Amino acid sequence: MSTKAKTTLLIGGFVACLGAALYPVVISPMLNPKPWKDLQKDARKNIDQTSVQPGGMRVWSDPFKPRPDK
Repeated sequence: MSTKAKTTLLIGGFVACLGAALYPVVISPMLNPKPWKDLQKDARKNIDQTSVQPGGMRVWSDPFKPRPDK
């Protein structure tokens, strides 16, 4: 086997391992976000956002809706 073929197999193997490692973390949530949204909603249901907001900042709101205080 030539050096060029070994190098190609090595790089291809590295890319395949990297893709296999990143799939469940990056690609799967982008393709099917519903389970992740449901998991976040369930995990955060008992948290009062105003009590854990740092520095007296406002809780996140939709940037396209008008603010109620203006």
